[in-house]
Amino acid sequence: QVQLVESGGGLVQTGDSLRLSCVASGRTSGRFTVGWFRQAPGKEREFVAALRWSGGSTVESTRFTISKDNAKNTVYLQMNSLKPEDTAIYYCAADTDIIVSARRDPNQYAYWGQGTQVTVSS
Repeated sequence: QVQLVESGGGLVQTGDSLRLSCVASGRTSGRFTVGWFRQAPGKEREFVAALRWSGGSTVESTRFTISKDNAKNTVYLQMNSLKPEDTAIYYCAADTDIIVSARRDPNQYAYWGQGTQVTVSS
């Protein structure tokens, strides 16, 4: 069983930066994959970034960076130059093994965090 806890959301202004954190409990090694998704009101859940614990990552925007701290079992999403359209609830998700080509599909992830709100004011 894997539990995920996100933190780091908040209210910021256009152009600001935020770093979201996702702490994962349970086994995190090898092909364990952690992804970030976001969902704005009235919109579908959207892929943001993902990484595999053994290496390799996928990021949708050049303004965002995904990284991890093995010692803390934590995955970070660094978001720079934030825009109002980045406003959403950001979710951390994980699964034990997701092929690279399927990382963007939320249905591939069995475990989800509770989400953290990011609001970017103009």
